[in-house]
Amino acid sequence: MKAIIATVFCLALALTWSGPGFSQGAPTAPERTQLEIRQIQTRTFDTQDQLLVMKAVLHVLQDDGFIVNNANSELGLISASKEIPTEKIEKSEMQRRFGFHIHAHFVLIEASATINLIDRQTRVRVNFQIKFFNDDHKKLLTVSQIMEGNYYQEFFSKVDKGIFIQREKI
Repeated sequence: MKAIIATVFCLALALTWSGPGFSQGAPTAPERTQLEIRQIQTRTFDTQDQLLVMKAVLHVLQDDGFIVNNANSELGLISASKEIPTEKIEKSEMQRRFGFHIHAHFVLIEASATINLIDRQTRVRVNFQIKFFNDDHKKLLTVSQIMEGNYYQEFFSKVDKGIFIQREKI
């Protein structure tokens, strides 16, 4: 009887570790629908000045330490990246800011944003992806999309302030 219980326990443990959603150190978050993801990543601003909003997004990215890799005002597209040595970030801060608790020596955050005029408003959709590397920056440990709503809320709050600053010419 004990052998059967031990076998069932080991089998359950093995299935838990090998099942979907488990990977070494990667976060396990509930699956979100495409609509839920878009709602997190998208904000609409009450202005028809698409270029003003694009400049605000660029300024916020630069203020947050991102290097702009590409910007195209005709397409309303921006791509940027930021490198962070993880020794500069406490583990609790990694969990709070990005929703991850993984041990890595180097983090690369990539951002892409689209800015579009829709009716009489400007819509911004931004996506942040995080890549974790080992200490020699060569071995990629894991890649994941940042899905923490607070991360996006903070970003869009800064964009809103940036739009205000540009309008007031401060």
